[in-house]
Amino acid sequence: MIVTIHGKLTHIGETSIFIQSDPFEYEVLVADYTRRQLQPDLGELTRLHTLNYIEGNLQGSRMTPRLIGFLTEPERQFFDLFCSVDGVGMKKALRAMVRPVCELAVMIEEQDAKALSALPGIGPATSERIIAKLRRKMPRFALMVQRSSTGSESNLGSPVTEETFDALIALGHSEVDARKLIDDALASGKKFKDTESLLTAIYQRAQ
Repeated sequence: MIVTIHGKLTHIGETSIFIQSDPFEYEVLVADYTRRQLQPDLGELTRLHTLNYIEGNLQGSRMTPRLIGFLTEPERQFFDLFCSVDGVGMKKALRAMVRPVCELAVMIEEQDAKALSALPGIGPATSERIIAKLRRKMPRFALMVQRSSTGSESNLGSPVTEETFDALIALGHSEVDARKLIDDALASGKKFKDTESLLTAIYQRAQ
């Protein structure tokens, strides 16, 4: 199974991109948000995390292997969860992901059915199923930082926030409380180089 692909980004279409990884060129399906983020990288080397699936009807005569690409591993994990909801599936999930995963996660966590229903292909009934199945699994994804226009992440740095999140859970905090504590500390705009400095800031605020 192909889990990452690295090569030159040669073409960006409406629903897929092409990556030249000698001696082959691969078509990779991407969500609209991912496609927009990759536009500045056209002609450059890029690396995507990938999922594999087979498109077609089991009773049909043609089964087509497909690759789906993501900028980060957490985005791939979110997509996997999203597809696990009844009535979603690979195609609908790709079509719906027009906004950053962190924003989608906040919608689900806060049970914002109206905002979810406004996503392409996601109606009221599907949005309720998404919330019911996934809302308790979203705090980690809601902490994700967005990729900047230059392809770099903000000073929040996902490794620091993820490690701090895990540390707070180990200390007995709920996932929701852990995310709120981290969000409050990061709202100060201060840069945190490691988990220890972020935890210190969190508990200083709590005193």
